Amino acid sequence: MPFGRAETKQRSLHSDHAIDVASASNFRHFRVTHYHLDLSFNFERKEIEGKVDLRIICLQNCSRLILDCHDSISLGEVTLVPSGQRPLCEIHPFSSYGRALHILLACTEGDVFTIRICFVSGSGPSLDWQEPEQTAGKTKPFFYSVGFTTTNRTLFPCCDSPAVKATYTAVIKTPDGFSAAMSAAYREELEGNRFFFKMDHPVPTYLIAIAVGELASRDIGPRSKVWAEPCMLDRAYAEFSGAVERYIAVGERLFGPYVWERYDILVMPPSFPFGGMENPCLTFVTPGILVGDRSLLDVIMHEVTHSWFGNLVTNASWSELWLNEGITMYGQRCISSELYGEAYTCIEAATGRALLKARINGTGEFHPLNRLRVVVTKDVEPDNTYNEVPYEKGYCFASYLEHMAGGRSNFTKFLKYYCQEFKYKSVVAEDLLDLYLEYFPHLKASNIQEKEGFSFQKWLHESGWPPFLPDLSAGDVLMKPVQELANQWMEYGQKVRKQCPNTDITPWKCYQLIHFLDNFLSFSAMPTDVLDRLSSSYPQISRTHNAEILVRWAQLIIRHNYREGFQSVEDFLRSQAKQKYSLPVYHVMWRGTEETRLMAISMFRETQKYLHVNVRKNIERILSS
Repeated sequence: MPFGRAETKQRSLHSDHAIDVASASNFRHFRVTHYHLDLSFNFERKEIEGKVDLRIICLQNCSRLILDCHDSISLGEVTLVPSGQRPLCEIHPFSSYGRALHILLACTEGDVFTIRICFVSGSGPSLDWQEPEQTAGKTKPFFYSVGFTTTNRTLFPCCDSPAVKATYTAVIKTPDGFSAAMSAAYREELEGNRFFFKMDHPVPTYLIAIAVGELASRDIGPRSKVWAEPCMLDRAYAEFSGAVERYIAVGERLFGPYVWERYDILVMPPSFPFGGMENPCLTFVTPGILVGDRSLLDVIMHEVTHSWFGNLVTNASWSELWLNEGITMYGQRCISSELYGEAYTCIEAATGRALLKARINGTGEFHPLNRLRVVVTKDVEPDNTYNEVPYEKGYCFASYLEHMAGGRSNFTKFLKYYCQEFKYKSVVAEDLLDLYLEYFPHLKASNIQEKEGFSFQKWLHESGWPPFLPDLSAGDVLMKPVQELANQWMEYGQKVRKQCPNTDITPWKCYQLIHFLDNFLSFSAMPTDVLDRLSSSYPQISRTHNAEILVRWAQLIIRHNYREGFQSVEDFLRSQAKQKYSLPVYHVMWRGTEETRLMAISMFRETQKYLHVNVRKNIERILSS
């Protein structure tokens, strides 16, 4: 058959030979360079009728192309474009989270061709159809897709591996009165309720995201909009206006050009299960960060930082998630230090360290998921390996590399070089570390990679506490008064101190309040009358809209059986559906009294229809344990 030809030479990387066991595709034999999606949404049937054109380069002689697919997709015709030739296709089993679509098509190294696949999707785990009552406006349904980590194979047949990047275009047809948004730099409204999107920068499939609903937008910066349901738009504008551009500007100075042209934010319905999802050009965020005082905008700072670490340079497999998340945590805290100072950044980092400590203590130090390079098999869905370790232990490794490089200025210059050298590439740890030793030859000459107790192999492969912790003492100026007041309350609770502490905490920053409550969570016992005084003394804790504070307050209430606060716990679980906030509360309820266990069952029955499928499954696991 007539094929075009293409050059296939690539820069040699360790990731060129990496295996992604979570993908069925034979992507070492071919490369998808471009997807074109044509999707029509039907909310009544909760179906997407679509076709996808895949522009393909053959890398090695092969007799078939294998793509990732899913049982929830109904396949139609598969044809070569423009010839109309129909190759034979087979569906093979692969894993619990996907199937393998075999297209029997002989091709030769260098061949270039396009395959069109017609399909109907709609019920897969990446696709969330929200009923009107699940939205903020309560008037129209809402749809969104999240491809992280391996779920876009339920949206359309694709090469669903972070090792493979492609550009894409899309035409989205919606019902009357609906709008569409995508993770693309260019958007155009067409006639007939159709929207055209174009992404000229190659991305892995997990970063292709769609939302369809009643949406409005408003500029929040020279290259940014906020999108939201109309009833949420004013709040979102007030929270985000001006902030995004400040974060991007510092990121560009530290890490190099922002290549994505736009940075828009979409405020999701209340049931959105994540804090944020870093889809390029269109970050999805929980409405839970709309506190009114910008105290949770570190979520946006984190997602902005993914523009360099994760989106521009990407982990080549889900065993290497720390390359996305750990380096992003480091970069986020560099930006934070520039804008808000070292003290604030250190107290925020101390909160992250506390989460890591809780994770390691809760699972046991040597749990296999407490290492940076985790073992992923096709029988284990990568989502099930997700935890705090790649974030906070990865941050510690990046901080160690900074320390050995002679400080932040030297290491951020290296990271700028890393982004330039591996732009639009997917990498493994050895690619980063080899480049690091090349950039700092004196460290290579001193054999830093084998340094006793701190070897790169130890960092990557050993479970447990990080061998190096960054110095957070600059945060003492904010943390010491918090610790002192927490100790006073502990003494008051133990009747050592007769008078109730009366320190004014009105000037405290968000992470001081979080650190204060984390101290209380470490106390083994707290009389309910003390919690009652705490609640009345500090309404900025008990009556806040800040979910990071409320999740800790809810755990305190349940752990110490403060029945007067049970209603506020129920209200908190009704007000949001984020996994990070819901699961800890359900864990504490289930480990508590018979009354709190019944509360957990009752709240789950009431709210489960509003929850994302993954959150629902995780709560069900808690309640069946």
